[in-house]
Amino acid sequence: MSKTQTTDVVLIGAGVMSATLGTFLKLLKPELSIRVLERLGGPAEESSNPWNNAGTGHAALCELNYMPDSKDGSLPDPSKAISINEQFQLSRQFWSYLVDEKVLQNPDTFIHSTPHMTFVRGDKDVDYLSRRYEALKNQPLFAGMKFSTDPETIAKWAPLIVEGRDSNEPIAATFIDSGTDVDFGAITTQLFDHLAKNQVDVTYSAEVKSLYRNDDQTWQITAIDTQTGQSTYLNAKFVFVGAGGWALKLLQKSGIAEAKGYGTFPVGGQWLRTDNQEIVAKHQAKVYSQASVGAPPMSVPHLDTRVVNGKASLLFGPYATANPKFLKNGSIFDLPASLRPSNLIPYISVGLANTSLVGYLVGELLKNKSRKFASLLEFMPSAKASDWRLENAGQRAQVIKRDKAKGGVLQFGTEVITSADGSISGLLGASPGASTAVHVMLQVIERCFPTEFTTWQSKLKKMIPSFGESLNSDANAAKKSLAATAKTLGLNA
Repeated sequence: MSKTQTTDVVLIGAGVMSATLGTFLKLLKPELSIRVLERLGGPAEESSNPWNNAGTGHAALCELNYMPDSKDGSLPDPSKAISINEQFQLSRQFWSYLVDEKVLQNPDTFIHSTPHMTFVRGDKDVDYLSRRYEALKNQPLFAGMKFSTDPETIAKWAPLIVEGRDSNEPIAATFIDSGTDVDFGAITTQLFDHLAKNQVDVTYSAEVKSLYRNDDQTWQITAIDTQTGQSTYLNAKFVFVGAGGWALKLLQKSGIAEAKGYGTFPVGGQWLRTDNQEIVAKHQAKVYSQASVGAPPMSVPHLDTRVVNGKASLLFGPYATANPKFLKNGSIFDLPASLRPSNLIPYISVGLANTSLVGYLVGELLKNKSRKFASLLEFMPSAKASDWRLENAGQRAQVIKRDKAKGGVLQFGTEVITSADGSISGLLGASPGASTAVHVMLQVIERCFPTEFTTWQSKLKKMIPSFGESLNSDANAAKKSLAATAKTLGLNA
């Protein structure tokens, strides 16, 4: 039997969340001993992989699900959109700091200016988008947003969505050039490279099999080398479970009360992709639209510029797929194995309350490539099937949460689960996910390192100038922050 090793911190999973938390902790307290355990062969091989996500720097500039329509025809409430944007600014500031400190490489390796647009069709959605624009146009973090119903103007912003379209069809779009395309895989890899150079032990092909609380309230972790079968035993004062869709599985193994009542609903995705540079050159934006009735917010159709390893492509989708895996490289037993007496009622309640979602997923599964291409034609009338290929994207596990009134609810967004004593924490959920990794990991640090967090305020302020403040409430501060990060990261605004 291998000897048990002792460490201060264990990070489970080598995605962008663990990379961000590990980087924070090493910068704030360099003497901390940190171990990283990843079951796959390298970093960013699941949700953080650039082809497993859209690469949108989620700032609520174009995503309608962060600002749903009002029921009475008034201006929609911008508060959630503003909150998401504020959170993304924390990421921009932290990445800028890391570039200055040579932790991250040339910004061109991981982030690019890409205008964000919203495009809608039909009188009802045109009216909604107009009111959404009115609610946002004077918000400091949304400065520079434009709105138009004129096909010629929209064609200047994104010619492919207007080319070949019926001129009598009511359309509208918003445009803002402060949007970004982000390669979270590159960020993750660069951060782990830095951590490995700074006394952080990053172990790949190491699958965590058990989490056990010791009598002294530390955690014993058992991991198996997936190549050799050899076991590794660790004792840690703090554990972060950043294992994507497997986070709940591991939190359940820990036995903490805070994980009870949660479930996860797996949803996969596919994209139509083209690398035809003549087509790619005509579309330089991320264009989001309305989700189909009954579709989850993650299935909002969008036509995206995507830059990976310096090469631009276009993606359209996503198209939902369904299987019981919680990870792309997961197990078909993930879903049934997650069932517990404490979450059975939430699972059943969500299934009964979301029949439209179930119907949507069934409909998506029945679509062949030609039917999926027909969806692209609604977005891009001039598209030719021969230019596009269908590719699998990532796998997401949406949060199912116990609810006193409804039994259970399907929750979109991210959920941090932390034990009462702060010794273990994990992250469930998806979008806006990686875009708000800095905000989410600051929550983890505050909950799990409360004493140190107080003393770290000045250091955090240096890394993130707007830490603890609202940028949107101060137009000058918002303008200054956007300009500063744009300069460091090589962005338009």
